[in-house]
Amino acid sequence: MAITQAILPVAGLGTRFLPWTKSVPKEMLPIGNQPIIARIVDECIDAGITDICFVISQGKEMIPQFFYEHPELEAELEKRGKLEQLKHLQKYDDTNFHVVYQEEQLGDGHAILQAADWVKTDTVAVLFGDDLFTGGRSGLQQLIDAYDQLAEEDSGAIVALEDLSEEDIPHKGIVDIESEHSTIAKLKSIKGLVEKPKIEDAPSSFGIVGRYLIPKSTIEALPTVAVGYDDAHSQGAAETLLAAGNQEIRLIDALKSQLGSIPILGLECEGTRLDTGTPEGYVHAVQVLGVLG
Repeated sequence: MAITQAILPVAGLGTRFLPWTKSVPKEMLPIGNQPIIARIVDECIDAGITDICFVISQGKEMIPQFFYEHPELEAELEKRGKLEQLKHLQKYDDTNFHVVYQEEQLGDGHAILQAADWVKTDTVAVLFGDDLFTGGRSGLQQLIDAYDQLAEEDSGAIVALEDLSEEDIPHKGIVDIESEHSTIAKLKSIKGLVEKPKIEDAPSSFGIVGRYLIPKSTIEALPTVAVGYDDAHSQGAAETLLAAGNQEIRLIDALKSQLGSIPILGLECEGTRLDTGTPEGYVHAVQVLGVLG
């Protein structure tokens, strides 16, 4: 089944980029003549995604507004013969954009949970904005290509992997690899996941880097991984527990809870990943992508 929906969790406060992010979302920082978020959306569209859900917080409405139609501006560009700029604006007209709010910062899984009612397909893409990919195929396209080659019974969750340097291991979710796929290059079966381990405790050097294909069952598992969850089976129960215990709902914990019940796979992606989540990484991304275009 084709992947046509994507969730983009972009509700974070971007505190490492203050004071700029006091008024402008980090995802709107420019790389070349595009904001970061446009590169993420373009990655979705180029991979055949037609429905995109932004998970934002109050004050970040600028993100979805960037992609909405602007008839007056488009008419003026056409009048002036600025057809290249007009074409760039119209590229988003056939994409359906949806917005939900994450009122509190209670984890990446909690952000995804806000979009649960919007998801209509069996499998949905999730893209986090701190990671950009360069190369012939985007990170998302590589995941979808692998997904399309799998038999239906083998298509559980697929995460993008990178063979990390030691200094990056304590900052990522690290996978424990069970085996290599017999026919799909660089696709690995995962038997364990550890969030931000110490270097000496890491089961491998392969970390998850910002791109996921997850089934609906993973979204349904998110409330159950809130610390203190008991017999209540609703998003509301998870919210109550989070508020009381100041805990987080993490996507990696939902995936861990599904180990053994669905295939959890990891694809070592080709190309170069750029980390825009820190000021230093952002500067590097501007330098690299400014040259590549």
